[in-house]
Amino acid sequence: MASIPVSVEDNIQKPGEGDGKAPPIRVIVADTQAIFRAGLRKIFALEDDIRVVGQAESYSQTLTAVKKFSGDILIFEAALSANPSEAVGEILRYSPACRMVVVTEQPDEELTLELFRRGAHGIVSREVEPEMLVHCLHKVAAGEPFLEGQAVNWVLEAYRTQATRPAGGRTKVQLTPKEALIVSCVTQGMKHKEIAQKAGTTEQVVKNYLRKVYDKLGVADRLELALYCLHNRVLEGAKLPAASESAAVTSSGNQAVAAAASAAGSDKAS
Repeated sequence: MASIPVSVEDNIQKPGEGDGKAPPIRVIVADTQAIFRAGLRKIFALEDDIRVVGQAESYSQTLTAVKKFSGDILIFEAALSANPSEAVGEILRYSPACRMVVVTEQPDEELTLELFRRGAHGIVSREVEPEMLVHCLHKVAAGEPFLEGQAVNWVLEAYRTQATRPAGGRTKVQLTPKEALIVSCVTQGMKHKEIAQKAGTTEQVVKNYLRKVYDKLGVADRLELALYCLHNRVLEGAKLPAASESAAVTSSGNQAVAAAASAAGSDKAS
């Protein structure tokens, strides 16, 4: 019989807690394999700033756990749902504050792209090394997305392939200064609220501008927008405030793509 989600908050005492240091990263582990969950608990027990607060072994338990334990990060086995990409979207709607690291059985290009598009904050395969998984949690907890090198290449290649298809005679589009500012903010991974503050407007106006930009460039979302701008160097000829121009030029392609997608997941969940 499947167990109910179990809180392990009282079973792990971290050194340094309560001594004025930053609170630990609260993690929920959702996986069908008890041995995998136990293994992760042992790994994280060695870390001063990671604390497992709950676990689940089914999709329904996962929904209960994210609500009950208020974790910072959910480690979610893709196999818990028949459609893991839809599950990611549902969980983020159910618990917008939670960040998701999805564990796949093995590296899978199609699944990785769809999970990333739906808002997953990190994607790792079950064969991930413990040190890399800990690094992943630290990155995700700090608000940064995490993709293994191969996955980043998949994302970039997916857009390159799309970009080489006939575009129906689409000509180069010029962005207005306001549009260019907003696009620059998107490539830096800023959320709607942050963009609104920087642009001196409202979140709704930012959303309206983004819809117009999507139509202009023929893209569907933030991820495609970031990839399109990188591939076509859209911001190079645009008029930007000095700070925004500098950030847009110095940000690496991988960072811009990952940041834009991470912010997209947060905006969809909000």
